[in-house]
Amino acid sequence: MEKVEIGDRRLIGRGYTDRTLNADEVRQIVAAAFAEHDVTGKRVLFITPDATRSAPMPLMFRVFYDAVGEKVTALDYLIALGTHQPMDEAHLNQLFGLTPEERVGKYARVGIYNHEWSDPATFKHIGTIPAAEIEEITGGLMSMDVPVTINKRLFDYDLVIICGPTFPHEVVGFSGGNKYFFPGVAGPEVIDFSHWLGAVITSWHVIGTKHTPVRRVIDRAAAFIDVLKLCFSMVVVGSKGSAGHSDLVGLYFGTPEAAYEAAADLSAQHHIVYVEKPFKRVLSVMPELYDDLWTAAKGMYKMEPAVADGGEIVIYAPHIDEVSYTHGRWLDETGYHVRDYFLKQWERFKDCPWGVLAHSTHLCGLGTYDAETGIESRRIKVTLATGIPRERCERLGLGYLDPATVDLDAWRGREEEGVLVVPRAGEMLYRVGEPANQRMGE
Repeated sequence: MEKVEIGDRRLIGRGYTDRTLNADEVRQIVAAAFAEHDVTGKRVLFITPDATRSAPMPLMFRVFYDAVGEKVTALDYLIALGTHQPMDEAHLNQLFGLTPEERVGKYARVGIYNHEWSDPATFKHIGTIPAAEIEEITGGLMSMDVPVTINKRLFDYDLVIICGPTFPHEVVGFSGGNKYFFPGVAGPEVIDFSHWLGAVITSWHVIGTKHTPVRRVIDRAAAFIDVLKLCFSMVVVGSKGSAGHSDLVGLYFGTPEAAYEAAADLSAQHHIVYVEKPFKRVLSVMPELYDDLWTAAKGMYKMEPAVADGGEIVIYAPHIDEVSYTHGRWLDETGYHVRDYFLKQWERFKDCPWGVLAHSTHLCGLGTYDAETGIESRRIKVTLATGIPRERCERLGLGYLDPATVDLDAWRGREEEGVLVVPRAGEMLYRVGEPANQRMGE
């Protein structure tokens, strides 16, 4: 098994740009990982994504159980919901590829828990990032104490292991690593702060960048977790419609920081598409794993860098009829706006959840706001072709297109005209230019 040194951190894993890992390779990596970390008699908690992330969780669940299930005192799972909707029993079984009979039979001793983010009793305060450090990390953009709270369940275990995929991400740069703690199983303080920090920097400059101020914040917050933390970082491609049907091209094990480093490098090779010139109009076809606009907005985030000034992104998702199951009330109050709309009226908006404001700005993209005239200018137009009614779209500040009028065949094959259809949008990041030129701030 390949072992790589990243700084002073050891890494076990394997990744490919030209083929996928097979099940035997996955078992070998997992076996090598637990050969270095004996978990016999230990209580082990895995932190994994929910169904809004493509990953071969059925395979990983079984490989983990076969490797250590009979050796440990406890083998449990905590779903890193962030602030997403909790998953019911049927959806949890689907996530891990389990039949009801397996859940109460062979795997009856495995606990699977939702992160109960809406219950204040869920959290434990573990530290505070001081204002001076925040100021240094953010280059002076912000200066405030940031309390760090996290699901107290973590502290019932001897070892906490992250297992999740890495993709370009609008808030932190790339997902994965300690992001499964913050926001995955975190309290609202770091979630709101980190998302708003990413929004202030802008998704345009953050997405697809390996090292960002937001990543530094969540790594710093994770340092307060006084439990042994390890990580299996996955890189997946070729999703075929559900979280359980993804091709694994990379799997790395080590500390959350080391595993993230390797996975982000491989993700950049698989998940970023470079185009010669920007498109005028993009149709992002969203898969059903995104069940509201809050999650389906990735069809905007991942395409914005490849759309020309004055262009349009259409989010095509007829199955979606809700803005956000969790945050819809707030979004109906704030609407969708560019960053400066909020920054230049901060006294008006400062008490809104900062994560909601961040989502709002990310979906709108770059733009300006003139506080004297009240005129907001957006670089591109965002249009919804969903089950959300025209009236609500317009109140929110978004365009509307009747999804019944969208003829996919009429959209396809028009790249030379500046029109692009992106099937199963939300995971591939599109950029204009060459890989060597893509650095934060350029």
